[in-house]
Amino acid sequence: MGTAAPVAQTTGQTVEQHADHERRRYSIGEVSDRCGLTRDTLRWYERIGLLNYVGRDHAGQRRFSDRDLDWLDLIGKLRRTGMSVADMVRYAELVRAGEHTFPERLDMFRRTREEVLAQIEELQTTVAVLDCKIAHYEGNPAADWRTVIKQRAAEADSRD
Repeated sequence: MGTAAPVAQTTGQTVEQHADHERRRYSIGEVSDRCGLTRDTLRWYERIGLLNYVGRDHAGQRRFSDRDLDWLDLIGKLRRTGMSVADMVRYAELVRAGEHTFPERLDMFRRTREEVLAQIEELQTTVAVLDCKIAHYEGNPAADWRTVIKQRAAEADSRD
């Protein structure tokens, strides 16, 4: 039996995986193109503490890692939930503070999840209204949107 590879404390990856994950470096322009964020936004994220310290090359130019790209992907998803920048910065601070902040992070994500589920419910109502209007303008008799929502909820319950 072989021995287990050493594991990086913060990521749970083996040291080799961690090193590989950090190997590739990207310019601010490459990251801007990949993430759909402006260079100014990336600089601002770093300035406000949303993005942890970004490495620099010998000329002082920012060089982003794969880990930075993963972080920006998460930040993008959190933005799409409607999470405030202040809450995202708070989350970044908690991550940097260490594992003892897991309970607060968990609470933050549970609250955000509930908010997203409420947004989804609101969007489903909006889709039902649109479907009724489309049916009306296509000349098809349509049920009231409230009835459509109840029918869809019943269908969803029967699938579960």
